[in-house]
Parts: sequence; structure tokens; C-alpha cells
Amino acid sequence: MSPSPISKTTNLLLSPAPDTIIKPIYDYTDNQRAMLDELREYALSISLPESDPYHPWELRWLNKSDTIPRYMRAAKWIVADGKKRIQATLEWRREFKPDLIPPEEVKIESETGKIIINGFDKDGRPIIYMRPGRENTETSPRQLRHLVWCLERAKDLMPPGQESLVIIVDYKSTTLKTNPPISVARKVLTILQQHYCETLGRAIVTNLPMLLSFFYKGISPFLDPVTRDKMRFNPDLLELIPASQLDAEFGGDNHFEFNSEKYWDQIVAACGVATDGTRVESSSASDDETVDGRNSPHSSATASVDETYHSNPDKTDVTVNVEPATHASHTEIAGH
Repeated sequence: MSPSPISKTTNLLLSPAPDTIIKPIYDYTDNQRAMLDELREYALSISLPESDPYHPWELRWLNKSDTIPRYMRAAKWIVADGKKRIQATLEWRREFKPDLIPPEEVKIESETGKIIINGFDKDGRPIIYMRPGRENTETSPRQLRHLVWCLERAKDLMPPGQESLVIIVDYKSTTLKTNPPISVARKVLTILQQHYCETLGRAIVTNLPMLLSFFYKGISPFLDPVTRDKMRFNPDLLELIPASQLDAEFGGDNHFEFNSEKYWDQIVAACGVATDGTRVESSSASDDETVDGRNSPHSSATASVDETYHSNPDKTDVTVNVEPATHASHTEIAGH
């Protein structure tokens, strides 16, 4: 009897596997909570005035439940360092505006699937697959904006309690021509380490040819010890990711077939991104939830920092119980 044909899918996995236990969950001491309060008060004191059009989006980011804790953990609980770090990121975000990148601006960068968000690891972290061998554009600032757009979308898909993500870099079919220059890699590391601190949960490198080993030697001096500790080369991915959530190319059971239009439509809709880069206005949004006629960032903001590290001091693991291959708010999103 011949084996049954493999069933391929263009549907994205937009939620963790059922009964996934979210890790790590952070528990803060009273002293640490006081430091978090101090950093939050400082960040708000240097935030943009209400008259600035970007003010609501800056406030939305500051009020996200993970923002202040991530910067304090990255600063090793040294408040002065935390203040420097968050001030630098605020200045970067005001210029880059990562939460307001219009999808059409970066869509061309997604046409070959060189960066795909699909699935979650055993701890509920969204997975970003990077395949440099699928590079389709010349080096430009738009490539960085596309990467940042993808980081923002992965953060959108994080289940409650999760603050980090997984990046899998697959060098299969990568050549010297398609591999990014070291100068670009340095810029990526700067953004990831300084402006998305404590967001990288795992960095996995697979199929790295000897020809490109010099690349990692070239960027090694720019890897901070925390990032370096999170890097793994050619691990057994099934030890880290459920088979149902792992792409079949890496030994999993998810036979995902990339279709650029279906992929793009799903990820944009799942994250509720409007054509101008803001957020899609829900039918229940009231007039006071709009900013300049666009959906208010406040209406989609997560719980405030106060709610996160004050209301539940005795943190326990969070269990996600969802239907597979769907996102809780977007169960109708699917390609065929």
C-alpha cells in the first residue's frame, strides 16, 4: 500500500498548542517593584506632550505590561542604567515609529517568505523563521523596517504572560550574495538588543555552511553575553517546539506551504493592522477611542504595568487552552 499523500496547508498557526504552559513567568520582590515604579515614573516624565501626534502610541507602548519590566531586567536592576536604556528606545521609536509601519510599505520584502511568523514553541513563544537564502531585494532601510514590522507582529501574537519570541535562522541555500552584509547584521543586533531587550527568548541557527562561518565571527563582538547565551546551533528542534507547531522542513508535522498573498493577508488580519499602520477599528469602538480619525492605541493596549506587577505578586505559570491553528480573536482567518 502506498503511503497517503502529505496534506499541505497555507494556514498559519496563530496560537500555541493546547494546554501550553507559558514560561518564564517573573516574580518580583517588593524592592524590585519599587524600582519598576521609579522607572515607569521616569519614562512618563520624559514622554511626548499630549499635543504630539505620536504621544498616544508612545503611551500605549509604555503601558504595555512587559515594557518597564523588560528594561529593568536588561539593566540588571540598576535603575540608572534602566533610565538610559528606555530613554534611548523612546528616542529611537519616535524616529522609527515601529508601531505605525504601513503593511504596503514592507510587503514586497515578504514576497519570497524570507521572514515568516508561524507557530509557537513549548513555552508559548511565537516563532520567526528567517531564511536568508530567499533574499529578494537589495540592501536598503526598508529591509530593516520589514524586520521590525515582523518583530511587532510576533509581539502582537504573544499569548498573555509571554514576553519573548524564538528566531530560527535557516541558512539552507544561502550564498555569499544573499547573506546580509555584516554592517546590516550589526544594525539588526542593535535594534534587537537595545530596543527589543529581553524579547529574544531563543536564537536558533541551522544549516550554517562553513563558507559563512566567518559571518558569525564578524558579528560576535557585537553580541552581548545575554544574546550569545540564547544562541544554539543545530539543536534538536523537537525538544523545544511541539511537532504540530514545527515546520516540516525542520522535522515537524506542520507541512506549511508558503503563498505570499495568503500569508500576508493572514498575518495582517490576525494582528489587526490597518492600511496606514494603525490598528483596525473594531465595530464597538466609540468616538473617543479614535485618534485623528484612526483607531486609538489606547483601545488595543494591554494591561498597565501597575496591573502586572502589583495585582498578582505571587505569579504562577499561565496555561493556554486554545483550539489549535487559530488565533483567539481571529478564528475565521485561513487560507486554503
